[in-house]
Amino acid sequence: MRFRSIEAVLFDLDGTLVDSAPDLGAAADRMRMDRGLPPLPPQRYRPMAGAGARGMIGVAFGLTPEDPGYNDLREEFLANYERCMTDRTSAFDGIEALLCALRQRDLVWGVVTNKIERFTLPLTAAIPLFASAATIIAGDTTPHPKPHPAPLLEAARRLQIDPQRCLYVGDDERDIVAGLAAGMQTVAATYGYLGTRSEVQHWGAHALIDAPVELLDLLDRG
Repeated sequence: MRFRSIEAVLFDLDGTLVDSAPDLGAAADRMRMDRGLPPLPPQRYRPMAGAGARGMIGVAFGLTPEDPGYNDLREEFLANYERCMTDRTSAFDGIEALLCALRQRDLVWGVVTNKIERFTLPLTAAIPLFASAATIIAGDTTPHPKPHPAPLLEAARRLQIDPQRCLYVGDDERDIVAGLAAGMQTVAATYGYLGTRSEVQHWGAHALIDAPVELLDLLDRG
């Protein structure tokens, strides 16, 4: 398919624009090693990187937010991550070329992530390509994170663009749910983390891409 009348492209952050799994996994592995536990292979953490602290603690210790002591572990993880979050994180291959092409087509772009501002703002400030982002919405910018549509609608409001003329790209089912609820066109990035449920074709996205630059083939040049 081809998207028409799109004026803005919005992206999820972790797993869509940047590969932050190495730093997220390292923060969790630091907790294991501090307890005398062996490190885990990076590929164990990678699928759950999009779930942040919840996903990393789940992999590292098999615990959920309902378990006793989880909140203390979460704070420890966040402190670890804050110290290392820019050490290994970088844009996925093809993202810089994609964003450059969007600007050449006079399309604005922005970020809508569930990562809270405490981490989103320093991380994006540390990576030069985010200097051209027209808006950055974090997980606590609005009262409700994704899958609620509020963050996406706030991005459209700040850009002064009708949500129906926005395209949202993400690598998690909640991204697609939020995009559809906001009335936006949606694309699932299958190169991302995907979480424990990988039936991407059942998420309801308007289109799927296996690499960032494939998005350009879906955008109408006119």
